[in-house]
Amino acid sequence: MHELPPGRRPCIAHRASRIAHRASRIAHRPSCASCISYSRYPCIAVSKKLCIAVSKTPCIDPSPPSIDLFHLLPPSIVIPRRFALLAAVAFSTAFSAAASPLHAQAIATTYRAAADSLIDAALKDSAAWNRLAKLTDTFGNRLSGSRSLENAIDWALAEMKKDGLENVRGEPAMVPHWVRGEESLALVSPRSAPLRMLGLGGSIATPKRGITAPVIVVGSFDELTSRAADAKGKIVLFDVPFTSYRETVAYRVGGASAAAKVGAVAALVRSVTPMSFRTPHTGNMRYDSTVAKIPTAAVTVEDALMMRRMLDRGDKVVVTLKMNARTLAPAPSRNVVAEVRGSEKPDEVVVISGHFDSWDVGQGAMDDGGGAVAAWEAVRLMKQLGLRPRRTVRVVLWTNEENGGAGGKAYRDAHRADVDKHLLAIESDNGVFKPRGVAFTGTDSATAVIREVARLLDRISAGGVAADGGGSDIEPLMTLGVPGMSPDVDESRYFWYHHTEADTMDKLDPHEVALCVATMAVMAYVVADMPAPLPHGSRPARPL
Repeated sequence: MHELPPGRRPCIAHRASRIAHRASRIAHRPSCASCISYSRYPCIAVSKKLCIAVSKTPCIDPSPPSIDLFHLLPPSIVIPRRFALLAAVAFSTAFSAAASPLHAQAIATTYRAAADSLIDAALKDSAAWNRLAKLTDTFGNRLSGSRSLENAIDWALAEMKKDGLENVRGEPAMVPHWVRGEESLALVSPRSAPLRMLGLGGSIATPKRGITAPVIVVGSFDELTSRAADAKGKIVLFDVPFTSYRETVAYRVGGASAAAKVGAVAALVRSVTPMSFRTPHTGNMRYDSTVAKIPTAAVTVEDALMMRRMLDRGDKVVVTLKMNARTLAPAPSRNVVAEVRGSEKPDEVVVISGHFDSWDVGQGAMDDGGGAVAAWEAVRLMKQLGLRPRRTVRVVLWTNEENGGAGGKAYRDAHRADVDKHLLAIESDNGVFKPRGVAFTGTDSATAVIREVARLLDRISAGGVAADGGGSDIEPLMTLGVPGMSPDVDESRYFWYHHTEADTMDKLDPHEVALCVATMAVMAYVVADMPAPLPHGSRPARPL
């Protein structure tokens, strides 16, 4: 500290600054030699060096001891009562700056080189896209309970070991086993024509001869209720335009039981998509245990609109639905797990993930082979670059996201004892399209930290932080207080191909996949390496 000339009393501002300076020194870690030069006030003549980011271990202690302000004063200095507030404000400003978790300048300075190396490595080639193509071309789609999923899991475990990742293992989970079987839908009246359809996951079968019945078209659950008498003995078609996935998917999930309640014999659902190329979209459905089960399937947007037009003209629409779906006994499966172990606190974990299963149509490239491989590649790059964070980064390729969520629940149950040591869970499940940044669910203090970390991604225009991050596989962790994150991507085309035969490799751009890898890698690495853990809290997970 600068000493005043003999005989001069320090000004009040100077005295307050000295108090603040001493507070900041106490708040800093004593092992940081540069803390002696910390200053925020112009009246203190000290070195211009700041103590932030002088080394990989910043000197800011996020949990400093409680300090009695006036105990900081030497006995010879007395602050008049009228100046107490001024001194307290100066102290509070400096102390909060010193004691807050790794602030913007510290993050930018400390982690810029590591972030840039991860970004450069991700963007230098198409390694992630190529690995995803190998997965999808070799094994195809990967529905839970299928041989193709288990073969893909075996391959991933072997490849991770070749990558040099640590603690590579399959963690067991029992998963539902639904099999589609042969299925068809045909227009009988007013003309004969085949209609494109996909049975919904979990549906029961029709009788062998199928179900032939008139069709009634409704645009909402309320309309179905008001026309309940007309629906008895018919096949209900829910022709509901896409607004958002969360809103419109309710008809896919609950349409069958709603139709059964009014005496319908089967239910058809307009595919949940804003864009159609006469491609039906499958997906999971659920039965209400209080009503009879009836078979249910998705039809294309084009065919749903056609049947509505026919009925509006006064035509009688009759179709025949045949489905041979069946649900078998639960099958054993695995979450694929591998790590880059932490150098200082290996028992503390950042999870980075995507789900490895898919529906039994297309290749499962976009949903969600891309997210799974992007998470895998992010961890592989850390290993390749020799970036070993303080805490463990654990990649998890989830099983059974699509029709049950058993993988996420099994992980929660297996790791419940150490869930408080999970600092962050990241899941990519909205397609590996161009990222704008990340979406995050956590406390306000954690969000502030994430905003600063995300600025490291500004060079690739991915530094934004939106609300409501998460994913269905990490939701079990989030409900226990673990902060959740997901890449915030341009998903304008995602629901065009979602759960269809068109979910194939050609829909993904290698550079956009690489940008997603870079985004996930930087966020996971920095959060895992920061001196202070990301704050937890009780903020609930986003609705899914």
